[in-house]
Amino acid sequence: MKQTDVLVIGGSATGLVAAMTAKSNYPDKKVMVIRKEEKVMIPCGIPYIFSSVQTSDNNILPDGGLVNLGVEILVDEVLSVDTKTKTCKIKNSEDVVFDKLILGTGSLPVVPKWLKGTELENVFTIPKNKVYLDEFHDKLKDFKRIVVVGAGFIGVEVSDELNKAGKEVTLVEILPNVLGATFDQEFAKEAQTLLIERGINVMTGCGIEAILGTSKVEKIKLNNGVELEADAVILSLGYRPNSDLAKDMGLVLNEYGFISADQYRRTSVKDIYAAGDCAEKRDFATGKISRIMLASTACTEARTAGLNLYELNTHSAFRGTVGIYSTCIGDTAFGVAGLIESAATSEGFKVVTGSFTGINRHPGKIADAHKETVKLIVSKQTGVILGGEVLGGKSAGELTNVMGVIIQNHMTVHDLLMTQIGTQPLLTASPAGYPLIKAAEVVLKSLNK
Repeated sequence: MKQTDVLVIGGSATGLVAAMTAKSNYPDKKVMVIRKEEKVMIPCGIPYIFSSVQTSDNNILPDGGLVNLGVEILVDEVLSVDTKTKTCKIKNSEDVVFDKLILGTGSLPVVPKWLKGTELENVFTIPKNKVYLDEFHDKLKDFKRIVVVGAGFIGVEVSDELNKAGKEVTLVEILPNVLGATFDQEFAKEAQTLLIERGINVMTGCGIEAILGTSKVEKIKLNNGVELEADAVILSLGYRPNSDLAKDMGLVLNEYGFISADQYRRTSVKDIYAAGDCAEKRDFATGKISRIMLASTACTEARTAGLNLYELNTHSAFRGTVGIYSTCIGDTAFGVAGLIESAATSEGFKVVTGSFTGINRHPGKIADAHKETVKLIVSKQTGVILGGEVLGGKSAGELTNVMGVIIQNHMTVHDLLMTQIGTQPLLTASPAGYPLIKAAEVVLKSLNK
């Protein structure tokens, strides 16, 4: 029987960060990670194995950080955990006794039970499993017509990558626009237009009814009666928390199946923590239970768990997920942080919005200059910035992160207008026309009316 002070179950972003944080902050403690996979995928990089990085071997989360700190890695499967004896039963290894346990078991792709034909050959999902993805990727080489169902971030990115690889791609989405659950309409429409211009057949406002074929996929039927021929179907319909182990352990799960956890990531059982996609989180603005699953959020939660194992630190508490997303279609990037306008309004906030479109370089004739649009969603009552959206060049990803910091620190539009920024012609927009600041000016005019 093995013994460790801190046991981390799960080896993706959550497990990696939780183990490194625990070992860095409690160097005298033994820390062990148990994971099923020999090689772990970089979660956000998975769509890009189909073209940009060419193979999953170029999308591996390195173990160097764990090894250099002295974290023990065990590649095996956890069968059960006894919370009373603090004993973890392992499939092919001896049992492990622990003092503290962090669950980072992640999420699994959703395959609706009502959807007929999912058992047919050449129906795929996008899990974080290298072996599965390698087999999937290899099979796709012989296929021409690919239907992707679900136009969230992963569906959009996979579609774009397969299109770049020369496939005939149809992207099906039940909402009126791609990325429509995450962006306000004006941004979602631009993303959709770009995909169409790049050669993807986008079908919105319709959902999948059935996958048809004898043994293999032959076509799919949509709920508007249209049938599409297909060599393969990729289901990108969201993810569910991988919380079965936690349920068997007797931990409390919330109504959506996430492991209940507080701001220090403590679960309902003493000395057991949960972080990442498997764990409950609340929305930063509303306090409601959130179903957001993001690697960035997972890493913050993992650090929180690792920092609070042996003493609580009020400075290291997870106050809720801001929800910071970004993606790129060709040379155009889209980002969002916090509440979009439609979500803020539906939650009951009275908001004022302001948008400004400029150029992300100065002068605008610089070779990689790109249009940059920033939209701010601001509380009418207090001027606090609730959310922001950006469309621009590839630096828009970092601008989105800046908006996340603004939101998390409850900055007002007045604070933003007094914020000092550094600019450089080859790197940023002009200080006289910086879209983030100019959008704040537009909001202030509305607030002062």
